Amino acid sequence: MLIISFIISFGLLVIAMTVHEFAHGWVADKLGDPTAKYSGRLTLNPLAHMDFLWTFLFPFFLYVSTGGRFIFGMAKPVPINYWALRNPKRDIIWVGLSGPLTNLIFAFFLSIILREIALSSNLNSIFENLIVINVVLAVFNLVPIPPLDGSRVVIGFLPQKIAYRYAMIEPYGFIILMFLVWTGLLGYLIWPIVEFILKWFSI
Repeated sequence: MLIISFIISFGLLVIAMTVHEFAHGWVADKLGDPTAKYSGRLTLNPLAHMDFLWTFLFPFFLYVSTGGRFIFGMAKPVPINYWALRNPKRDIIWVGLSGPLTNLIFAFFLSIILREIALSSNLNSIFENLIVINVVLAVFNLVPIPPLDGSRVVIGFLPQKIAYRYAMIEPYGFIILMFLVWTGLLGYLIWPIVEFILKWFSI
C-alpha cells in the first residue's frame, strides 16, 4: 500500500514540478531569453524536466523514511541565461517568481473546482493532495537560499556587489537545505505559511 500511495503522490508531484519549470522557461522566453526553448524545456512533457536522482530517488527516500507522511523532490532546473534578459536585474525577479506563482494559481483553480463540482471521494482526495503539493512546492521554493527561486528574487533587489557575494553560497545551498529539513527548522518556517494558504483555499 505504501508503494501504491507513493506512485500516486509521485505522479501529483511530477505534475506540480512540470508546471513550475515550464513557467520559468515561458516567462524567461517572453522576457528575452530563449535558452529554455532551444534546450527543449519549454514543454509540459514531464520527461523533459525529470532527473533520476532528485525527481525520483530523493522523493522515494523521503516518502519511505517518513512512513508516507512527506514527499518532495526537485526537477532539473530550467536553464536561464540572465544576461540575455532585456532587463536582467528586474527580470530575474519575475523569472524567479513565475514558478511559485504558477503553482499557487494552479492550486487556486483546483480549489475552485473542488468547491463548485461534486467529485467522487477518490477524485476529491487526489485534487486535495495536488493542491497541497503545489502550495508546498511554491512556498518551499520561495525560501531565499540559493539555488531556490526565492534567492533569485533577493538577488534582483540587492545591489550588484552584495548580490554577487550572496550568490556565492549557492554551492553550499543544498547542504544548508538538508540541514534545515532534517532538523525540522524548515518545517517551522514554511508550514505556517502553507497552512495559511490552504485555509484561504478552504482546504
